[in-house]
Amino acid sequence: MERLEELKKRLTERSPELELRTDESMAKHTTFRIGGPAALMALPGSMEQVQASINTARELGVEPFFLGNGSNLLVADEGYPGFVVKLAGEFEAICLKTPPKGGRPLLDAGGAALLSKLSQTALHWGLGGLEFAGGIPGSVGGAVTMNAGAYGGEMAQVLESVTFLDETGAICTLPASECGLGYRKSIFSDRKCLILEARFHLDQGDPAAIKVRMDELAAQRREKQPLEYPSAGSMFKRPPGHFAAALIDQCGLKGLSVGGAQVSEKHAGFLVNRGGATCADMLTLVDRVKERVLRKTGVELELEVKVLK
Repeated sequence: MERLEELKKRLTERSPELELRTDESMAKHTTFRIGGPAALMALPGSMEQVQASINTARELGVEPFFLGNGSNLLVADEGYPGFVVKLAGEFEAICLKTPPKGGRPLLDAGGAALLSKLSQTALHWGLGGLEFAGGIPGSVGGAVTMNAGAYGGEMAQVLESVTFLDETGAICTLPASECGLGYRKSIFSDRKCLILEARFHLDQGDPAAIKVRMDELAAQRREKQPLEYPSAGSMFKRPPGHFAAALIDQCGLKGLSVGGAQVSEKHAGFLVNRGGATCADMLTLVDRVKERVLRKTGVELELEVKVLK
């Protein structure tokens, strides 16, 4: 705690415009709406503020936790006793880039830009390829890290390059082909890097047709997913040769509850916060689901959602 106090003091001196929050409720920053307070949170809105935040933290031996939109995160009820960095300001921007002659249209998006806004921006300019992303509640940085996808689309199909801050504080850019994009993973999944910007290659298309496809996918989501309750989307990774939701349903677990946490009655792959759920409720429910599925099917489920404590 003394190091965090010193960190706050130094950051206030070095970057007076940087927004800092102490004891910030993480429930406000996750789609589960669960989680206790983060001891210290920085919301840098410029490259200068990002570098000040991270370099100062590392000077003091404090490892930052990089937070996106919190759509794949479950935070402990006790909160997080460390330093959280969440991009803001200029990192929420999205802009159209002039493609090379004969090349595909390009969109640049900051790491904090929401996928919903990115897909709507693509629609505005008549660009196809991001229709699948419209209902994914994550940020660009988180989506690239997880190679997020839905309805047959994923980041790997449209990603051109990624600009990030590496573990040494250097700004690096890699083409998508070198980002190790696989099923719900990338080279960033296990590295302490901060994604600053991503570039996407898209296709010029008919805005009306793009909108029709986006509306179709939105309707499917409303029909099949429990959007009325806070959740983190699919709770478990897809086991090889199986679908997690089908296994959970097969075991008769729809509707199973622990406190305010419940296996969705609409989509068994979603664990939802029916109201007042705690992290402890959710993790107990996870354990019960995993145990029942393993016992009845022999398949071991693996969490897709990350737990921060």
